[in-house]
Amino acid sequence: MKPGSGTLVINIMSEGKAETYEGVYQCTARNERGAAVSNNIVVRPSRSPLWTKERLEPIILRNGQSLVLPCRPPIGLPPAIIFWMDNSFQRLPQSERVSQGLNGDLYFSNVLPEDTREDYICYARFNHTQTIQQKQPISLKVISVDELNETIAANLSDTEFYGAKSSKERPPTFLTPEGNESHKEELRGNVLSLECIAEGLPTPVIYWIKEDGTLPVNRTFYRNFKKTLQITHVSEADSGNYQCIAKNTLGAVHHTISVTVKAAPYWIVAPQNLVLSPGENGTLICRANGNPKPRISWLTNGVPVEIALDDPSRKIDGDTIMFSNVQESSSAVYQCNASNKYGYLLANAFVNVLAEPPRILTSANTLYQVIANRPALLDCAFFGSPMPTIEWFKGTKGSALHEDIYILHDNGTLEIPVAQKDSTGTYTCVARNKLGMAKNEVHLEIKDPTRIIKQPEYAVVQRGSTVSFECKVKHDHTLIPTIMWLKDNGELPNDERFSTDKDHLVVSDVKDDDGGTYTCAANTTLDSASASAVLRVVDVPNPPFDLELTNQLDKSVQLTWTPGDDNNSPITKFIIEYEDAMHEAGLWRHQAEVSGTQTTAQLKLSPYVNYSFRVMAENSIGRSMPSDASEPYLTKAAEPDQNPTAVEGLGTEPDNLVITWKPLNGFQSNGPGLQYKVSWRQKDGDDEWTSVVVANVSKYIVSGTPTFVPYLIKVQALNDVGFAPEPAAVMGHSGEDLPMVAPGNVRVSVVNSTLAEVHWDPVPPKSVRGHLQGYRIYYWMTQSSSKRHRRHIEKKILTFQGSKTHGMLPGLQPYSHYALNVRVVNGKGEGPASTDRGFHTPEGVPSAPSSLKIVNPTLDSLTLEWEPPSHPNGILTEYILKYQPINSTHELGPLVDLKIPANKTRWTLKNLNFSTRYKFYFYAQTSVGSGSQITEEAITTVDEAMASRQVDIATQGWFIGLMCAVALLILILLIVCFIRRNKGGKYPVKEKEDAHADPEIQPMKEDDGTFGEYSDAEDHKPLKKGSRTPSDRTVKKEDSDDSLVDYGEGVNGQFNEDGSFIGQYSGKKEKEPAEGNESSEAPSPVNAMNSFV
Repeated sequence: MKPGSGTLVINIMSEGKAETYEGVYQCTARNERGAAVSNNIVVRPSRSPLWTKERLEPIILRNGQSLVLPCRPPIGLPPAIIFWMDNSFQRLPQSERVSQGLNGDLYFSNVLPEDTREDYICYARFNHTQTIQQKQPISLKVISVDELNETIAANLSDTEFYGAKSSKERPPTFLTPEGNESHKEELRGNVLSLECIAEGLPTPVIYWIKEDGTLPVNRTFYRNFKKTLQITHVSEADSGNYQCIAKNTLGAVHHTISVTVKAAPYWIVAPQNLVLSPGENGTLICRANGNPKPRISWLTNGVPVEIALDDPSRKIDGDTIMFSNVQESSSAVYQCNASNKYGYLLANAFVNVLAEPPRILTSANTLYQVIANRPALLDCAFFGSPMPTIEWFKGTKGSALHEDIYILHDNGTLEIPVAQKDSTGTYTCVARNKLGMAKNEVHLEIKDPTRIIKQPEYAVVQRGSTVSFECKVKHDHTLIPTIMWLKDNGELPNDERFSTDKDHLVVSDVKDDDGGTYTCAANTTLDSASASAVLRVVDVPNPPFDLELTNQLDKSVQLTWTPGDDNNSPITKFIIEYEDAMHEAGLWRHQAEVSGTQTTAQLKLSPYVNYSFRVMAENSIGRSMPSDASEPYLTKAAEPDQNPTAVEGLGTEPDNLVITWKPLNGFQSNGPGLQYKVSWRQKDGDDEWTSVVVANVSKYIVSGTPTFVPYLIKVQALNDVGFAPEPAAVMGHSGEDLPMVAPGNVRVSVVNSTLAEVHWDPVPPKSVRGHLQGYRIYYWMTQSSSKRHRRHIEKKILTFQGSKTHGMLPGLQPYSHYALNVRVVNGKGEGPASTDRGFHTPEGVPSAPSSLKIVNPTLDSLTLEWEPPSHPNGILTEYILKYQPINSTHELGPLVDLKIPANKTRWTLKNLNFSTRYKFYFYAQTSVGSGSQITEEAITTVDEAMASRQVDIATQGWFIGLMCAVALLILILLIVCFIRRNKGGKYPVKEKEDAHADPEIQPMKEDDGTFGEYSDAEDHKPLKKGSRTPSDRTVKKEDSDDSLVDYGEGVNGQFNEDGSFIGQYSGKKEKEPAEGNESSEAPSPVNAMNSFV
């Protein structure tokens, strides 16, 4: 026995044979308080005996007979495991016909010739000794009917007759168990195994039922081809009659097995230790059940209570011992033994009589941390005798905690079913008995739960792409969570494609194996949270394979294939393509489409094609690569089943007919030797069809035809096998010739100065000699009335489709002489021209003057020079000049009109204001009206003497002070304007572009010194940059639309070198020139001086 232990060690390797130690052992533990004993321990050595020697005769049976090969293994300990094998250690095949019984025998319901063999060997494996014992081989020979008759005939005379027959078919009978009834006992909790093996021909089938009941669903199992019924964990309720039924086509037989479930003793109430204080009462209960009913016996300190020392405090009543007014001498160990013929139970119970004040075993000031809304368990392990009472308090002055909110367990533990934040605090456990009191404090902290506030989401991604899962965790700030990602509840693969950070898992270059469930797990020392998402990896399908052609007919074939992997996205359809290796090698064409659930297709074929097929699969992601090509399949030749299309007959010359068509391709030829039969005849005549057979071309020319005659044409395909169906005739025409007659009665009506209408009579249809395409008008200007010189004649052409007999001529030059003629047009060309007809267009308005320039500016005059309009469009009657001044704020002054004779090209304006900008508007007029205008700007010069006086004044101190005051006033006004503008004032950019001032000179109006408003009275076009160039620069009309400067809003004010202010300006847009508008801004210092003087 080991020192300090109750373990007994028996070393049979060095201390004798195992049989020496065979027996029943029991352990007893004893001290001054009593003795406890263990259950009986049975020690038996394992045994694996050999088979007894026996002589086994060969077995000879007729085909169909039943057979039992006995095993009868030697009895070993523990029992051997039985199996049948041959000499090659291969297990013998078993079936409904041949099977091994629970006793190890091999049963044949009926034998067959293939059962013949000489090595039926039963093996017994003893696992404990790791040995296998072998029975002598059994020889079996099954003789067929023919073989048996030959044997008998060889041993009988010719006069004898014997007919050997195989065993007849027969209804079932049981090989085991025997008879109609049997009995089976099994212990409660074990596995009940019932067996029925039947013989018969044909092989019977076994069925099981329970009389007056049903078989338990979850505990019933069938083994050995339903010949064995097993019920696990049997109880008394499984007792009853079970019936097995063997059935074949000739009948049925049944056997009833009466099952009785016995039970070794099992505890109902096992005795428990008692701790009593002197003078207390107590009870030991030992209650057990079994079948048969177990007998209860008591022992004290290992001695039967009947012969043990008498204890006046003890009273025995069957399975109960009652103690009253115990004393310390009553302490003992009691054993309860419950036994029947199937086993026994033994339990030790310690009755300890103590007098101890309370002691609390839980460590003081223990800290408990609990997640909110979860149970909190505060321990208070205690000891004392008599049994102490336990009370809990919260805080220093709290009252005792009661079970309306809390749960007080018998072991002293305080349970808070749903801990909240206000449950945090110090709790005191108090233990009391009549001998004293003890207390202990523990502390409780409530933490916020760990939650996943952003969970990973289900993802479907294509192979090779990148996917990201997000997982955001919220937790108590005093707890540090550990975030871990799992795949299919295991660790992530050790692959650099998987990367994690605080909130994300990223998988790059996704592969098929990456699909699965990904879990984000957040763990703290107190709790955990997790969330999962599924990743589905998809891709285009893998190509189909194993293409096979079946049902090969002349014009159809069946194609079957095996789909490739759909890569997690269901296949929606299959696309079938074909290659014609004979006519279009290397070119794959569409053949058919079938749904994604089909793996076969019936394909229609054309004759004389060397087919190869391939299949592609398609899903929601895309289309797979093509499969490998199928084996070639050459269809037989046949006559063409269609004729050429696009048949036409058009002549290229007046005496021919060119017949063209779109030839058949090789696939449509249906056979070798493709040719065409071309036929034609005049539509309106009685001629017979003329035919010719040509090679595989697309054109045939018929010569010697009359001009533009309708023909009926047919083109029929044929090959070496035969002709295509008769084609339909189409109509064509022989070649056209130029028209013979010009249109007559040409008339012209002038609509206005730029438009005229022409009418003519149609030509006779026969004179067209072709397809009438329309009429063509040639017209040209013979002379312009405003320009008498001759110029190059440029003819213009207008074509009117079809049979129209009138048309309009737009875009004519006003005040001009025109001539025209009309011709008829067919497919060949134009016919002769009609007689020229002349007409005259009336006057129109002129174009703008070709140029306008301003020269020789003085203090009070400007000279204008111009060139007449390039297109006067009539007789000029006069020129109109309008002009107006522009002040320093770009406002326009009063507009002055002036008429100038038409023969003038120069004009001088006098009595103008000095140092003033003027805008000019200039245009010409005919009797019809005014033409387009041209604009220009110019400035009169400055008086040098006045400028000199201004400079002298500017050096005076009083003037400098005045100017500073004016500048300050202007600054204040600008600030006010800026504030008002930001509150909603609008300054149109177009108006700013319409007015532009010279920053150096800002003139005043002569009358009141105020500034006029500037407005473009005619076209509101922006000012040109040329207006600030030297005054003798020529301004072209084409440039008059260009903007001088693009003005934006919010331009800051600036001062010139002479102190004048250059500020933001805005002109008002008006339909007509405005007069008398005053400026709100101050004049420049120069103008201010002029006013002062």
